[in-house]
Amino acid sequence: MARIVVLDGQTVNPGDLGWASLEALGELAVHERTPPELVVERSLGAEVLVTNKTPLGEKVLAALPGLAGIAVTATGFNVVDTQAARERGVVVCNVPAYSTASVAQHTVALLLELVSHVGLHAASVRAGEWSRSIDFSYWKQPIRELSGQTLGVVGFGDIGRRVAVLGQALGMRVVATPSRRPEPPPPGVVSLEVDALFREADIVSLHCPLTESTERLVRRERLVTMRKDALLLNTARGGLVDEADLAWALATGVVAGAALDVLSVEPPPADHPLLSAPNCIITPHQAWTSRAARSRLLAVTAENVAGILARRPQNVVNG
Repeated sequence: MARIVVLDGQTVNPGDLGWASLEALGELAVHERTPPELVVERSLGAEVLVTNKTPLGEKVLAALPGLAGIAVTATGFNVVDTQAARERGVVVCNVPAYSTASVAQHTVALLLELVSHVGLHAASVRAGEWSRSIDFSYWKQPIRELSGQTLGVVGFGDIGRRVAVLGQALGMRVVATPSRRPEPPPPGVVSLEVDALFREADIVSLHCPLTESTERLVRRERLVTMRKDALLLNTARGGLVDEADLAWALATGVVAGAALDVLSVEPPPADHPLLSAPNCIITPHQAWTSRAARSRLLAVTAENVAGILARRPQNVVNG
């Protein structure tokens, strides 16, 4: 019977989902988290490793001669040295597109919080400010209407396209960076190169992968070209943004606000510049974590593990 080891199951399944789909495939060992010094020990004898954020580098792979495959419980797979895995005949599989709806929803939630300040005003009412008010209505921050605004989508894959459609539903004009996909963009979406998009958009939303060419995509020289009332959203990867530059731009009024679900270091240090930046909302990398999305994630992961064991792998990223 094949041995399957889950190295960090806590994030994907903190207990509200089951492991039955993986248990049906072999002898399953599930660890909530695995510190670096225990990765090799816990992985010995495994035919398949399942990881979310536990790094599997060249030295670890070299110590696991019986390993056949790695199933990454995420779309991004930079936690695995895919080249070293390929050299050792270890298949690496990911889970594409499982969180599209949830991440797009969270992106819009962040945007609505920036422009409508629902949380701020709900907290104000709970604190008794409405009960003490002499007026029937008040607002602590200006409410900004999105209809007629221009939404700029950087990265026009599955999530970017879903965000574009949601933006249009709110009455927004949508511009997007060019897509490599053969299918045309949704009706009404205008294609713009990235620099023009940053200059023109009222709201810029990041949905591109983190690569050498996109690292620090948002930095001081690009921020200063944006509109003074512009808002920045990032639910993609923290490394897309030079966070010190963004904190500077928020503090000096170069841009009006930002909302992020990802940072370059997670969890962030207590002195991270964006934690104290004005008009900045940060959520703890949770856009992907709806129960529906995680259920899809585990279902496809089980299919990936079954494919590895049957020597018919799918969603291979190092082929």
